[in-house]
Amino acid sequence: MATRPIVFNGKFLTASPTGVHRVAGELIVGLDKIITKEPREALKSTELITPRNGRQLELDTVKQSTSGLFTWQPWEQIDLPFLARGSLLINLCNLAPLLGPVSITMIHDAQVFLTPESYSPAFRHFYQFMLPRIGKSSAKILTVSEYSKRQLVRFGIAAEDKVEVIHNGADHVLACKSEPNIIAELGLEPYRYVVALSNTQAHKNISILFRAFSQRSMRSARLVLVGKASRKEFEEIGQTPPENTLFAGAVTDGQLRALMERAAALAFPSTTEGFGLPPLEAMHVGCPVVVAPCGALEEVCGDAATYVSPDDDLGWATALLTLMEDENGRRTATNLGLRQGKNFTWAASAQKLANVIESVSQTVDQKGAT
Repeated sequence: MATRPIVFNGKFLTASPTGVHRVAGELIVGLDKIITKEPREALKSTELITPRNGRQLELDTVKQSTSGLFTWQPWEQIDLPFLARGSLLINLCNLAPLLGPVSITMIHDAQVFLTPESYSPAFRHFYQFMLPRIGKSSAKILTVSEYSKRQLVRFGIAAEDKVEVIHNGADHVLACKSEPNIIAELGLEPYRYVVALSNTQAHKNISILFRAFSQRSMRSARLVLVGKASRKEFEEIGQTPPENTLFAGAVTDGQLRALMERAAALAFPSTTEGFGLPPLEAMHVGCPVVVAPCGALEEVCGDAATYVSPDDDLGWATALLTLMEDENGRRTATNLGLRQGKNFTWAASAQKLANVIESVSQTVDQKGAT
């Protein structure tokens, strides 16, 4: 019996990289390494198809091609079902064709249902329409944590027996060279600053850090926000960053690594997260993390994080100041994080993906033969 071809949806390679896109790329690269080292029957015909404006990944065995008339959503809904006909289609970035071949789809979280205020009306309504339909039509749904699995079931996106958990890896952060010049360029003193994400989405809860760094005890410390959201954007939604907040803007992977390596901590106060990749990235490079005990963060961070309630500004100030001033405590937190990070590698995640693909492929082929 002929093996069904495997096709990866490469639409994500036409957009500016996001965390979800990184996950897709790392999983495909990891799978490519697996089948290059040890060819597997169910994966012998594997291809990554992108729209004509798509980027390429560095792959050895998985074939890459660009095809189709359209781009973005029209390409995914119109071109891709035709291009992937007769295959097992793998979609790793939440969305998939509503009509088309047998598919496996990774839905990272249920945030548009949990915190709809974090998204524009158009985005929210589109995803709330699409996700339950994709959950029903896909042969298997993948997600990134047990927490996300529970939420997908809770909101009727997918049946529990259809959802498989594949944790993200985080060791990609070790592949980029640290660029420590950014520390001096930003005028930072090692271990006297905290790194966090510059994101105005409600569930990211950055306002609690503004309140923490407004405390008298934190006046000599710096809050370094990394990302595109500016001071003005926070002010436009009624939040007031204190004067000791530094907006670093978008940085390279190497600059981010250097910032985390010399930070007292990474602060991650989200009220919900489907996974929580930044804390694990920080752990991999020896940066202590302080997180809110919400969403998947306890599942991911284990005993390697300091936990503070998402609405306790004084608690955040105390926890972060302790890591700035207590070198021994910071060293202990670093060691715990390094140990925890080893549990989350892309090689392990790609291996689980390969196993799921093989299982679904076998099931589909058997059904087709009966």
